[in-house]
Amino acid sequence: MTALYFLASVPRGLADLLAKELTALGAGDVRERATGVAFCGTLETAYRACLQARLANRVFLELARFEAQSAESFYAAAREIDWSQHLGPRATLACDFSGRHPSITHSHFGALKLKDAIVDTLRELSGTRPDIVLDRPSVRVHAHAHGTRITLALDLSGESLHRRGYRGAAGEAPLKENVAAGVLVRSGWPNLAGSGAEFLDPMCGSGTLVIEAALMAAHCAPGLRREYFGFLGWRGHDEALWRRVREEANAPCLAAAEPTTIIRGLDHNPAAVRDARANAERAGISRWVRFEVGELSRAAPASESSTRGLLCTNPPYGVRLDSLEAARAVHRELGETLRARFQGWRASVLTGAPQLGMELGIRAARTHALWNGAIECRLLRMSVEAASLRRPGSLAREEPLACDTPGSRMFGNRVTKNLKRLGSWAERAGVSCYRLYDADMPEYAFAIDVYHTIHPEEQAWLYVQEYAAPREIEAEAVRRRRREALAALPEAAGVPVDRIALRTRRRMHRGEQYRKVGTQGNYHTVLEDGLRFLVNFEDYLDTGLFLDHRLTRARLREAAAGRRFLNLFAYTGAATVHAAAGGAAATTSVDLSRTYLDWAQRNLALNAAALKTRAHEFIQADCIEWLREGARARERYDLIFLDPPTFSNSKRMQGVLDIERDHPALIDGCMRLLAPGGLLVFSTNSQRFRLDPALSQRHAIRDVSAVTLPRDFERNARIHRCFEVRLP
Repeated sequence: MTALYFLASVPRGLADLLAKELTALGAGDVRERATGVAFCGTLETAYRACLQARLANRVFLELARFEAQSAESFYAAAREIDWSQHLGPRATLACDFSGRHPSITHSHFGALKLKDAIVDTLRELSGTRPDIVLDRPSVRVHAHAHGTRITLALDLSGESLHRRGYRGAAGEAPLKENVAAGVLVRSGWPNLAGSGAEFLDPMCGSGTLVIEAALMAAHCAPGLRREYFGFLGWRGHDEALWRRVREEANAPCLAAAEPTTIIRGLDHNPAAVRDARANAERAGISRWVRFEVGELSRAAPASESSTRGLLCTNPPYGVRLDSLEAARAVHRELGETLRARFQGWRASVLTGAPQLGMELGIRAARTHALWNGAIECRLLRMSVEAASLRRPGSLAREEPLACDTPGSRMFGNRVTKNLKRLGSWAERAGVSCYRLYDADMPEYAFAIDVYHTIHPEEQAWLYVQEYAAPREIEAEAVRRRRREALAALPEAAGVPVDRIALRTRRRMHRGEQYRKVGTQGNYHTVLEDGLRFLVNFEDYLDTGLFLDHRLTRARLREAAAGRRFLNLFAYTGAATVHAAAGGAAATTSVDLSRTYLDWAQRNLALNAAALKTRAHEFIQADCIEWLREGARARERYDLIFLDPPTFSNSKRMQGVLDIERDHPALIDGCMRLLAPGGLLVFSTNSQRFRLDPALSQRHAIRDVSAVTLPRDFERNARIHRCFEVRLP
């Protein structure tokens, strides 16, 4: 059968799990995105995804891609499609539009233009037009704009797949069914269920987590109870194929006649328990679950001998309660119950207020960010054992934190304000690592960077650099401000204290910039412009990825196609990875540190599938000496990136590097290696840097500092200086 192209949307934070799920269902060429998974397959693949994917929101079948500079060209391109292949004479239609387009600035307007194109095309072909029905139409067509690039697709799900068909009632802040399924998969429940472990949600509400846990344990496809899918009224629908896919999906559920594990829900509200039982009945798994009325403080395993199980819950976190203090009390009570009666169990707590996790008194082994609708949540995964216990509310610092002072509140408010502004910009721009705060308030002299990691866990980290205070500032005042800032950070930024790394940025002695300060060896993977990079928050004075060079690396990527690329003072090779992704003919990376060259090779290996270049050379050498030797060699480069440290006096170097003194010799040395028509990009983070005027008499130099300054660094316009240098 012909391969078709699809996109399955998914709640943010669950794309990696959906990719694995779709692969297991037979999808091919699976490509993970932030809020979706692209894949290819047959119509049968799509039917299986709609019926059996537990995590997806919707499944779209791609119809066309095209450029549309205006609303009129969008309308014209949409009319080129033969819509009679998709809609019959009596079909009903709904249209959606999403994304950002320079001319189509309102989604409703875009949907109307799409509707007009489809209706006008069908009217010309048949003399009739479809009726517009917003609720459960025969066919739903979706247009998504990425700039002027438009993708048209059929929404095969018709409505969100989280609507399993069993929910009759829910509380004030219901947990979406596919988010609940994602929580369970992330918590390892499928494997635990297979081994007979017990499951308990002690605050079950309408029972979503319990029912989804039972559906997994009974191997029941989540969509079997749905009455409506978007393809049922589509002309391309294959009824016989659909009937077979349903029968095959239903077989494991029918075979699992007897429960193999204890799955329970507990809630103090009798009305909620009644709703949960009714929902379980509609889901067809009532024999698999038990719902009871009871207080959280009385929750316990089903039997005293039950030492293995998963307690998984979504406690109220201020959205469903009148105050944050009430939510804090609930989290503390949950922690007390876990510590008292669930030793040896695993626990997973989904909360929309990450700071409340500290009230549990149990250290989270893993933390994941995910979204329940518009609410950003954290999934805290814990093992209830002596080694993971801590004092409830403790920030695990050696000194007590001043949690409620005017200064702490003022600092926290500034961080929250910055996060709202820069966080929304970063999401729109696809930036996952950015500077959040840079000594915005001089008395709180910190640089705070946000890193959203994708491996080993999808988490948010804060990398906090404290600028050393002048000697005239009293030490006690410095300590007080540090305590105030650190106390405010977890709640203001929504990042738990165990993912906040603190460094002191003082004036370095020469050569100390890259000194190793730890030996933890914990590396995390982050994304930049679709590429993967390793960062380390503990062992070095820098993480391995200079965020202020984000735009510089993008420019190198754009300029690299077909060029021989040289990266001097290569550090961890981020620029090399970008050049290779841009299609460089070959790359050469030179650095004195074997550690950083190894790091660079690991970064390249992480991106092997995305790189167009396979010819990579790594040279461990003193860059100054290598330049002198290279000038006498025949090798020439079309694109050179020169980013030396401000000072260096490594024992392995000959002499001392002072960039303000030595940059003319470095630039001249690079220009001797530059091929005709080539480009040297020179960058420095020296705050007092001034380019030697004599260089402009020898070379064509352009200051590009302003255009390489990322938005999140605009508060410090001299964070770096960057120049493009060409032969005259």
